[in-house]
Amino acid sequence: MKYEVKPAEKSTVKITITFTPEEWAEANNKAYVQNRSKYAVNGFRKGKVPKHVLEMYYGKGLFYEDALNLLYGEHYGKILEAEKEHFTAVGEPSLSLGEDFSEENIVLVADVPVKPDVTIGSYKGIKIPKYEYTVTDADVEKEIGSVRERVAESVEVTDRPAQTGDTVNIDFVGKADGKEFEGGSAQGYDLTLGSHSFIPGFEEGVVGMALQETKEIPVTFPEDYQAEDLKGKPAVFTVTLHKITGKVLPELNEEFAKKMGSDSVEAYTAKVRERLEKNAASRSLNETENSIISEIAKTASAEIPQVMIDRQCEASLQRMEYNLMYQGVKLDDYLNYIGSTREEYKKNFEAEAKTAVLHQLIVEKIIELENITATQEEIDAKIAEQAASVGKEPEEYKKGMDPRQFEYIENDVKVTKLFEFLQANNEMVPAEEK
Repeated sequence: MKYEVKPAEKSTVKITITFTPEEWAEANNKAYVQNRSKYAVNGFRKGKVPKHVLEMYYGKGLFYEDALNLLYGEHYGKILEAEKEHFTAVGEPSLSLGEDFSEENIVLVADVPVKPDVTIGSYKGIKIPKYEYTVTDADVEKEIGSVRERVAESVEVTDRPAQTGDTVNIDFVGKADGKEFEGGSAQGYDLTLGSHSFIPGFEEGVVGMALQETKEIPVTFPEDYQAEDLKGKPAVFTVTLHKITGKVLPELNEEFAKKMGSDSVEAYTAKVRERLEKNAASRSLNETENSIISEIAKTASAEIPQVMIDRQCEASLQRMEYNLMYQGVKLDDYLNYIGSTREEYKKNFEAEAKTAVLHQLIVEKIIELENITATQEEIDAKIAEQAASVGKEPEEYKKGMDPRQFEYIENDVKVTKLFEFLQANNEMVPAEEK
């Protein structure tokens, strides 16, 4: 076997693989042995028909495709390994036969999508917005208030009208042009006021209603409403309120603090502040790093293969699927509801996917240009940090790691050092001044 690699269009390489007649004959014999039991010929037991007889009955090229698959499977991976210093395959190749294919001219052509090179105009000495988020006393109070809301006790209300935050049980009938429309009526429906579950104006109209009151609430459907016949149309809902359930927030006292795992209100408040400050620091870092790469990307370009964009789109769709799942919604049901297919909906992520892939290519390119490496001490320190987060000793933690985790940690160290380098070698300007 011999092969030749040539650059091709749109970040692909063309690998032309030529096999000897002896290799071809051997692959055909292997294909015959593996597949002969699939064919029957009168006068022979199944699986015992000689190769030349099968080829006479079914055609000379009966085992050609299987033989080519065997040769491809045996040699393609070895070629990629031998050429790894020159290119990196990012998807499955498109295979075809060479011109004038015959038993004396066995040529297989693989068009392989490869990781593209990225051209960067400048990545040092430029002005880049730096983000810095801080935590105020008001932020801490708001977070504690949200926690109290989540653990609040639900009680039935009988001595006041409905207000935002209450859950009300209602009957309603909706009419447009004086006629009821599909999906516009329900009985005994529980609605949390302020949840924005209904179209604008509906929940606001229920606020202030008393028990057993019936009220007509005028609304206008949004222009982007899913039902074509209701887009932008005025409607009236007749609503009857049967029950109001309110929330009683727990007092912010020592008893509440202990339920939240702290000894005192002061300790709990400090714990909340620490968590918010950690989140703010993470947000500051993430947005600053994204700002750095976005600024560099303005002068960068790469011919990105479609397969890399498709893979990123699929990852985005999977994240969306997980988020919907946590809300109790299946992706297929959601897509059916909006009248779209999985492949059609993935197109919504294409622009974002191209940006994400370009940013990743920029990161890898600068790491290569600046020869940024991760020492064993830095890798071990990262492993120790992760081990401590789950209450394990580093050596114990290492035993449960697979090679991909080590590779991920090494790359994480490199990326961290890269952004430290980029911040040190560029003019970082507070975001509000940019």
